[in-house]
Amino acid sequence: MTGIIVSTSLGLSPLAHAHRFHAGITDISMNPNTGSTEIVHTFMAHDVEALLENLYQRQFDLSDPEDILVFRKYFEKQFSMNDAAGVLPLKWVGLKVDPNSVIVFQELEQRALPEQVSIRQAVLTDFLLDQVNTLNITKNGTTQTHTFTRSKREQQLP
Repeated sequence: MTGIIVSTSLGLSPLAHAHRFHAGITDISMNPNTGSTEIVHTFMAHDVEALLENLYQRQFDLSDPEDILVFRKYFEKQFSMNDAAGVLPLKWVGLKVDPNSVIVFQELEQRALPEQVSIRQAVLTDFLLDQVNTLNITKNGTTQTHTFTRSKREQQLP
């Protein structure tokens, strides 16, 4: 995933809550070329804009390293994975921003996703009552889909 990170300005939109649904998608899969588990999260840019403005009472520019760090701290509190030994060390690879979406790239370096894992996917659920985060895990050519909401932010997955 290295080398695909592009950042652009995230301008505040007055229509942050104009769309009718609030959704995020997380895809988790093993990269056989690197031996790492890749995690790609996609969220609607308007929702991220509204969250950041609400939390910090100012506009954000996600091409600015300081603003990226603020968003990263929020994000890493809201998304985590644990196995029996504890929190898995997810590496922040970067993010890509365009007018419609914010895409966050993470990886579990040189490691497959454990068979038993607890996943917390609470990004935006603290801010948007109807936020639905869909998580797809692809292992051995099979994809399992799980749904996370405000009332179901953490799940134990076999």
